[in-house]
Amino acid sequence: MIAVFVVDDHSVVREGLKRILEESPDIRVVGEAASAEEALGMLPLCRCDVVVTDLAMPGRGGLELVAEVRKRHLGCRVLILSIHANGQLVVSALREGASGYLTKDSAPTELVHAVRKVAAGGRYVTEALADELAARLGQGGSADEAPPLSRREYTVLALLGAGRTPTEISSELSLSVKTVSSYRSRLLTKLGLRTTSQLVAYALRTGITPGAGPSCWTGTATR
Repeated sequence: MIAVFVVDDHSVVREGLKRILEESPDIRVVGEAASAEEALGMLPLCRCDVVVTDLAMPGRGGLELVAEVRKRHLGCRVLILSIHANGQLVVSALREGASGYLTKDSAPTELVHAVRKVAAGGRYVTEALADELAARLGQGGSADEAPPLSRREYTVLALLGAGRTPTEISSELSLSVKTVSSYRSRLLTKLGLRTTSQLVAYALRTGITPGAGPSCWTGTATR
């Protein structure tokens, strides 16, 4: 029996995922959480094989949850479920230690298949995303063409793309405005851009910024 823990900030989504997963006789949902913080408090108390988590949530995001699961040696594998079909995000998630990446428009049967494959020790990526990565490589490029950014830099970039001001970002991430400005300067240098508006456009173009709604894609890093 595969024990699954579901993390998503929308209760309707959690209920839908639980219903899909529990229709399979070999899968049992053993817990759920509305945030990464709540999940990290509950996971050590339940025996779980696979965590199915949203990528974009208020506060800590799916990438930070992946990193913390690995750091704390919780013994479970993580499958990212996201609205963003973006190859760069897939690479970032796998680099952090995720075992799979699935888009929310996937069929229910694909979710079940992904959970089974991840639980068995494999990795799973949505077919369309795998094709995108293969196309990049086939053109002589790299699956990870974006400049290497820390999770904190990605967080600041995502929040800028979502329309947050430096003051709002400093409050949300518990950083000084000066520190946020330093991250902004690093991003401009690494991405070869000159203005904040160009950073916003880059975030929107690459899918780093979430769509409408209160959620934002966040991860954290001290550098």
